[in-house]
Amino acid sequence: MVGRRPDGYHELQTAFQFIDLWDSLRFFARPRGVIERLGDVPGVAADDDLVVRAARLLAGRTGQAAPGVAIALEKRLPMGGGVGGGSSDAATVLVALNELWGLRLPVDEIAALGLQLGADVPVFVLGRAAWAEGVGEKLVPVDFAEPIYVLVHPGVAISTAEVFKAPELTRDSPVTTIAGFPADRRSE
Repeated sequence: MVGRRPDGYHELQTAFQFIDLWDSLRFFARPRGVIERLGDVPGVAADDDLVVRAARLLAGRTGQAAPGVAIALEKRLPMGGGVGGGSSDAATVLVALNELWGLRLPVDEIAALGLQLGADVPVFVLGRAAWAEGVGEKLVPVDFAEPIYVLVHPGVAISTAEVFKAPELTRDSPVTTIAGFPADRRSE
């Protein structure tokens, strides 16, 4: 983090790398105006779920009663694990419904909608590794080396909001440039 904005959001410089692990989403037609989640996600009410919120946000963008949808979500990514599972699910909903509903919104507009749901949703709309700045919405696609990553989940969920509120969090790292960020860290 390189600073904090007056609105409370943090200014970031970070790299996003994708991993080969994902949740599964299935979409089913519903009557116009009906948006629902099928099944249960422990600890997440349907109205609070990012997949439902994303569908409703996109439906509101259409300016008319959007086609309905039911979304079945199968979680594989750990909730509260810091790997962007909810954000990637929200991005998938935005991209998929843009196509299914025939909206033809450009990627930049979908990413801007996604930013309303979470700072890392735009990178998942982009769909590839990227260097990010701002709150995470200013993206430059990057081809990072792809070493093998191991994801370990200790069974503990951590709220991103709580992490960003922690007083011991460093908020004044020196600003760098993408050129100053090593694209290949295997030699370290």
